[in-house]
Order: sequence, then structure tokens, then C-alpha cells
Amino acid sequence: MTTAVAAPFRFFSLQVVRTRRLGPSLVRVTFGGPDLHAFHSDGRDQSLSLFLPHPGQPEPVVPLELGDGWWQGWRELPDDVRAVMRSYTLRALRRDPDEIDIDFALHGIEPGAAVQAGPASRWAARAAAGDRVLLLGPAVADNRAIRFRPPEDADLVVVWGDETAVPAASAIVESLPAGTRARVWLEVPHAGDIQDLVTEADAEITWLVREEQGDENSPMALDALRDAELPPAEGPYVWIAGESGCVKELRRHFVRERGIDRRRVTFVGYWRRGVSEEQLRAEG
Repeated sequence: MTTAVAAPFRFFSLQVVRTRRLGPSLVRVTFGGPDLHAFHSDGRDQSLSLFLPHPGQPEPVVPLELGDGWWQGWRELPDDVRAVMRSYTLRALRRDPDEIDIDFALHGIEPGAAVQAGPASRWAARAAAGDRVLLLGPAVADNRAIRFRPPEDADLVVVWGDETAVPAASAIVESLPAGTRARVWLEVPHAGDIQDLVTEADAEITWLVREEQGDENSPMALDALRDAELPPAEGPYVWIAGESGCVKELRRHFVRERGIDRRRVTFVGYWRRGVSEEQLRAEG
């Protein structure tokens, strides 16, 4: 079943095709379905809204029959009925067959974890072939949910992301053309989360591992970037995404301490420490 929403976005009814554990904190879920022939995206950090069922539900409950009124209808459903909605980024899109990959950061699923796992982490950790989801995504390749847009004169690309942004950052790095200078920092909880990225760009990739520092709340990224010497550039472009507090600090660093034009810094807060996505949505 497909329902048009507001172009260029629409709902896609999908099923899990397979899953693959990428590390202690990351799992890749591959989705397929006949709807995907209409899914189009040119973005490497394409944002998506994923609707997941509660345990025991065969599929997520979203009132698609209401057409453009689905959002209000969804909000009015009981908490234990209304589909869980979470924001993710596209990791990969393939044709023949039509498939997409979404990488999930798993928080709190390990025994004795200090923070309890949220519904999306729990779902992803046990996802199996045939599980059904709904996806609100793009039907037009160039759309407003793409944030990585380096200016034509960019002669240096700087990237930072934590584990929630590693999928988008990895797709960005892999897409950079030959001759592009890039400096990349990717922050993950465990050494086992480090991935091999293949790119034609002149990219220096640094993985920051929090377990090696022993304090997940320390200013690891800020210290690392303050200590880094970036190559000279007339037109640098910066993309930073992840925990909103860290993203704000890094943006201040690039704009105030390094003097980079704020218009050339793209920053996206994917989550906020100690706050659920439902709470963020309630805040507007």
C-alpha cells in the first residue's frame, strides 16, 4: 500500500531482507519491496523517517487512510498502538533488485548497560527477514532532506560524526571524487565499530574510540579537532552531525576559532544526550 504525502516525499511499505552486524554498536538492515522503484535520492546524508511496530504488532500502525491528515491521526493514537517513529539516514540505495540499507546505532542493548535501550535499538537488534516497516522518504532525487551540499569552490571537505552519523558520513566519504581533499573524524563507542571505507578522494580518516578513553562524556571530538592541523584551503567546507551538544561546540570551534565562514558549515543534531526523540518532537 502506498500513499502520497507532500511531494517530494511519500510512504514506502517495506520488509526486512537481511541484517548484518557491523560491530558491537552498529547493525545494517537491508529493506526491499515493490514500492522502492519510486524511491529516488542523490543525497549522501539523505534523511528518512522510519515507522516501526511495537512488539507483537505484525506491522507499524500509521493511519494512511487519512491521506494528508495522517500526522494528526498518528499523534492521536494510543502510545502503545501508534507506530514508533525514528529519524535515520540512508546508507545505500541499489537497483536490480531495489534495496536500501539503513545502519542502526545500538544503544543500551548489552547486558548491564547504564542506559536502557530505546524502541528502535531493540527492534533493530532482533530484526529478521520479513519484518514489516513503513518509510517516509524521497520520491525526488534532489530534496530538502539532503544537507551535505559543498559549494562548487570547496577545496577541502572536513567531516565529523558520532556513531549515529557514521552511516551518513561514510556514504559522504565514499562518494567524494578523486582529487578532493578531505579530513574526517568518526567517533564510535568500541574499536570493533571501526569500518574500512573506500574512497577515491585524498581522505585522511581518523577513528576516535571512546572505550579507549574511558569516559563517554568527555570532550573527545573537540580536543581531537582542536589539536588537528588542517591543510591550507581557500574554500573549506565542514559537515558535522551527531549529538546536538557536541555538534554545537564543534560548530563554534570551526567558526570562531578557525574563522571558517558559518555559511560553509553544515551542522545537524541527530540526537540530544538524555532526551528521547519523542521529547525533542514535543519541544518542536
